[in-house]
Amino acid sequence: MGCGACGTGKNGAPSGCNSHGNCASGGCNRMNVYDWLANLPFSDPESGCRIVEVSFNNGSRKDYYRNTTLQYFEKGEMVAVEGVSGFDVGMVNLTGELVRLQLKKHKIDEKSPDIKKILRRATEADISKMLETKSREAQLLIRSRAIARQLKLDMKMAEVEVQADNRKATFFYIADDRVDFRELIKIYASEFKVKVEMRQIGARQEAGKVGGIGSCGRELCCSSWLTDFKSVNTNAARYQNLSINQTKLSGQCGRLKCCLNYELDTYMDALQFFPTDADTLEVAKGRAFLVKKDIFRNLMWYSMADSNKQYPLTIDMVKKIKAQNREGIRPEELETAEVVTGKPKEVEPEYADLVGQISLRSLEKTTRKRRDKERSREQKQQGGNQQQNRGRNPQQGEQKPQQNQNRPQQRGQQNPNQQQAGGQQKQQQRPQQGQQRQGGQPQQNQNRPQQRPPQNRGPQRGPRPNDNKKQG
Repeated sequence: MGCGACGTGKNGAPSGCNSHGNCASGGCNRMNVYDWLANLPFSDPESGCRIVEVSFNNGSRKDYYRNTTLQYFEKGEMVAVEGVSGFDVGMVNLTGELVRLQLKKHKIDEKSPDIKKILRRATEADISKMLETKSREAQLLIRSRAIARQLKLDMKMAEVEVQADNRKATFFYIADDRVDFRELIKIYASEFKVKVEMRQIGARQEAGKVGGIGSCGRELCCSSWLTDFKSVNTNAARYQNLSINQTKLSGQCGRLKCCLNYELDTYMDALQFFPTDADTLEVAKGRAFLVKKDIFRNLMWYSMADSNKQYPLTIDMVKKIKAQNREGIRPEELETAEVVTGKPKEVEPEYADLVGQISLRSLEKTTRKRRDKERSREQKQQGGNQQQNRGRNPQQGEQKPQQNQNRPQQRGQQNPNQQQAGGQQKQQQRPQQGQQRQGGQPQQNQNRPQQRPPQNRGPQRGPRPNDNKKQG
């Protein structure tokens, strides 16, 4: 898999690793191949393979070149190779005996004269020239799409790859039918001043060049390691008992996922033991129809027409019932098999889970309990405060009735002539009241401490107007 900062930096060193041009892991290359024979010694070094696999554009394209020089190239080095009327710069992807296996896989003869040569190890001038030309690819792609749209051609430009010496440009396009692009090539050659080569690719190859993350959470197979794209049919999903859902079975390219073929052979081998003519079974109650096949348990599930219940039957039982139906015998019932699950039974925990799996009813119970506890605490506190207040002032309840008894006696001793005096007596009492406030407390305030003990009720008040009347 490619690293996050995949690309080529200064001096030809991959920017994704800090090995200074000698990428030992190959993590900066998308279509990386691990050379597991790199550290093994050979008895005859002269018989080693002289073909080197070189990748371009971070693994989007690979090709094979012959090493005619006396130099030994390691994986990750930048080399200059033969191009179309010029040279190109790529990265060494694979060397040694594994290249012979790749040549046999692609059916390429090792001694073929059509294999191009490696010129030299790439210099700083070659790498700077390559970086300059690669910076034009994005602009060429945008302009090429606009020109194709003006000519009203039913095609889509996927990628543009420019040679390192800026003499050739390869345009990769996608089209459902054949496209007449003779006029398009003339416009491209006159405007871009390069030699134009058109290559048609499919939707799967486009997804491999663009890259991305699949629904499995890993990098796309077509952009990481898959090179051979085989046709995928919906029968592959049916054999694996998958639901025919186009949105779930299709990948980012819009076609069926390539991984549907990975386990197809295993399923096909397992289906050989299942009977092929057992879609229906004749029973005394009626006819049973096949619903599904459980390949992992070797069971076949049937259902009756008058009910929704499903009956699991073993393969031997199905073959037995099918043989009886051929003789005209209908069994009374379907002998179902016991379905044993390999998963252990989940034991409910006895403790309360505090992670978030508490039901609403338990929450309501806890809130009610808390409310009851708080109320009981408040009642206890209030009762304790009342008892403390009673213990602090035991004489308060005895002195209050005495004071109330003295008040009616003072009111009764008042002179009735004083009440008839009216305004004169009030005027005489007002200056006396002011003098009492300035000079000190009245006589009644001096006598009050004998009747009522002092309490912490804030600042003392002045004499009431009725108290002056009582004194007169």
